Amino acid sequence: MSAGLRSLAVKVAKISAKTRWVFVEIIRDDGAIGLGEATLNGSEAELLSAAAECAPRLWSMRPGAPSALAAPAVPSDLAQAAMLSAIDLALWDLHAQDGGQRLAEALGGARRESVPVYANINRRTEDRSPAGFAQSARDALAAGFSALKVAPFDEVSVALCARGDGIAAMQAGLARVAAVRAVAGPACRLMVDCHWRFDEATATRMIDAAADQHVHWIECPLPETHDNLAALVRLRGRANAHGALLAGMENGIGSDSFAPFCTAGAYDVMMPDVKYVGGLGAMLRCAELFARHGVAMSPHNPSGPVAHAASLHVSAAMEHFDMLELQFDESPLFDLLVTGLPPRERGQSTLPTGAGLGVRLDARLVPAHLDVAPHVWEAP
Repeated sequence: MSAGLRSLAVKVAKISAKTRWVFVEIIRDDGAIGLGEATLNGSEAELLSAAAECAPRLWSMRPGAPSALAAPAVPSDLAQAAMLSAIDLALWDLHAQDGGQRLAEALGGARRESVPVYANINRRTEDRSPAGFAQSARDALAAGFSALKVAPFDEVSVALCARGDGIAAMQAGLARVAAVRAVAGPACRLMVDCHWRFDEATATRMIDAAADQHVHWIECPLPETHDNLAALVRLRGRANAHGALLAGMENGIGSDSFAPFCTAGAYDVMMPDVKYVGGLGAMLRCAELFARHGVAMSPHNPSGPVAHAASLHVSAAMEHFDMLELQFDESPLFDLLVTGLPPRERGQSTLPTGAGLGVRLDARLVPAHLDVAPHVWEAP
């Protein structure tokens, strides 16, 4: 790095009643800005506490070592992991800018210039009826997407399944999946996210029922604990028997956390998130780990535009890669709050073209959407 670090700023932008995007900026003495995103809805206070803990360590960092903060860290929870990941991204952004490179090149080189993306239509679907899901699917298809993801099981919970009521509760979700499939047609990849709401017995019945809709993958059916590894292996076998995949691990922290799930053979697809995994280096190590175990890499990416830009770059830098998630049409602010984000066309996105991350916060629009004034920590 060509200059010392001046400050760390955290900006919490209100996007909707249920969504906040949390942006991180690291500003140097020469005025250069590195950008990151630490969105973790409902945990903004914890993110700010994590930033306060990280700030003193930033000022003593060695110039030119963008992973020096995140690489040795062992986060205690998802909020700490999110803040460390955002700071790591901002430092890599500065590092790549200094070299006049796009972030993908700084990470080892862009292996692809266009990244396949699929549309997560869940958060934009406020009408939770089958018709509401079907309309969201129509809108995503009209926007050029050929792969969709839904999270339809609002009524299901682990506690409900334990009482024996999960099968009845999941019927509404299955109706939503059927409505989306009817609109999407047989050629569309359709993924179903369960958000850890099931137990094994109920998930088995759900997988059997969802087979009629030719689902591409079933995601996160069970809480991802080591106690559930054997059950996940059995559910993977059940899904595979129906021609479907099992996916999960979006909240994994550090590449080591994925290893037991790889060794056990729990998933066909794993989904580390650039915001939570503990830095860009950890993301690339996950891709290498998955390749050794024959697991597909499909990054989790249901948040804001800065995380999306980072996910595009790291997806381009991976040798083995499947497809990238995109939170479709939750808010027009996705494209308005930053400059430099490329448009999505026919289910593909090119990389931002500028040096570093290639996107910047719009200094005119961002302040109008902040929940509170930015939180700033100054270097001593």
